[in-house]
Amino acid sequence: MACDLWLVPLVDVLCHSPDNPFAEELAEYDRALAEAGAPPVPVHGYVPGMSGDVAPVAGFDYTALHLLRRAYLLRLSGLPVTPVEDLDGDYQQLLEMFEAAAQQTHLVWHFDHAGAYVPVDFPHPLVTDSLLAGGGPLGSSHGLLRELETVAPALGIDPFHPPPSPPPPGRPTRLDEPAQGYADDGPFARERHVWLGLHAAATRSLAQGSMIVFS
Repeated sequence: MACDLWLVPLVDVLCHSPDNPFAEELAEYDRALAEAGAPPVPVHGYVPGMSGDVAPVAGFDYTALHLLRRAYLLRLSGLPVTPVEDLDGDYQQLLEMFEAAAQQTHLVWHFDHAGAYVPVDFPHPLVTDSLLAGGGPLGSSHGLLRELETVAPALGIDPFHPPPSPPPPGRPTRLDEPAQGYADDGPFARERHVWLGLHAAATRSLAQGSMIVFS
């Protein structure tokens, strides 16, 4: 099952438009951020080169995403990060064993088919009843990037000089179709593929002032 990542530029021409399709979500994110004592989602004035268009940035499958989350939990818990062919229950065991730690991580504690990461720095994912009823926990692009940098060495990636990210999907990927091929064929090929896509999304989110959404 495939998953696409999209960047939503947080510019006034989109966010202040009466036709903004993300208006309800942004209002809910602002409420959750305010309750946590964090600033609201930043909305920037239009500048040349920022059209306000929503664009895909990466694509991968759910299993590969869970494999990367498994690797991060192993790293976080001080356990060896070993490659596996498939999710055979150990990821669920890790979630149960280290649930408290998992709930504090932006990479792990996030829906894999909805929700968002916003370019606001807060320590752990935000969870409210309203968020859970919609897209799930709200993540921070800053926090996501920090966690990606933490797990990168275990996957053979230099987080400060990573390989080029795979190209984004040329069209929206259907849920029931396979994701595009992996960037390499090493033992952590799937984890690396997702890492590169998320890293591209997080860095562009912070550089451009964009929101990351799953679809």
